[in-house]
Amino acid sequence: MIGLIFDMDGVIYRGSRPVDGARELIEFLKERGIPFIFLTNNSTRDPAMYREKLLSMGIDVPEEVIITSGLATRLYMEKHFEPGKIFVIGGDGLRREMERLGWGVVGLEEARNGGWREVEYVVVGLDPGLTYEKLKYGTLAIRNGAKFIGTNPDTTYPAEEGIYPGAGAIIAALKASTDEEPLIIGKPNEPAYEVAKERLSKLGKVDEIWMVGDRLDTDIAFAKRFGMKALMVLTGVSNPKDVEETGIRPDLILPSVKELLNYLKTLVEASE
Repeated sequence: MIGLIFDMDGVIYRGSRPVDGARELIEFLKERGIPFIFLTNNSTRDPAMYREKLLSMGIDVPEEVIITSGLATRLYMEKHFEPGKIFVIGGDGLRREMERLGWGVVGLEEARNGGWREVEYVVVGLDPGLTYEKLKYGTLAIRNGAKFIGTNPDTTYPAEEGIYPGAGAIIAALKASTDEEPLIIGKPNEPAYEVAKERLSKLGKVDEIWMVGDRLDTDIAFAKRFGMKALMVLTGVSNPKDVEETGIRPDLILPSVKELLNYLKTLVEASE
């Protein structure tokens, strides 16, 4: 049986607007018992928050099938690092995940009072409320020896008005101010794959994994790196011209998930 991993921004929706056919596709997968999960590099929400967002679009899925780069970061830190205070540059979802570690999150007020000196981990994701002050204390903590961790490398992400700056743009600023390379958790890297593979395996026996995404440098590169079938949709960031320029080649390019639904229906009917 195939199992599907879906990116979210630019694949299932853009901002608060669902992509045409997304709800019907998910209902089809549920009805047919085809395992699927969502894997987003966007850490501004946690799985509970993303479930509410999807519900507002008529897509009803349990939290357990939603993985964010923030969740993957927490799980990786639990497994590989010793407890230590954390300074977060990111949205509410990432902050919640770091608070769940129970190691102590240093807020801005504490940082202003010298708390940045006690920070052992600076964890960075997409931060809609980014300020110079956050970058300042992140820089000070990293230069003081704190480990630099990035949730994901996406320099941009698609929204209603167009393409917005992503976590990778914030990470780049800290790289420039610290001369340090971060540990990156999200797609296309192995920590995200290990979490996704484990979650998908719990939903049923999966012989082949399909990764459905909109970005060549994360989603499609991720699929290629770990032996998944790579499906690119054109409702997000990358386009066919980018394929020629980068040399990163999806196995299939579709206009949107609406066409993927038709493709899957044909496959299912042929196997019956």
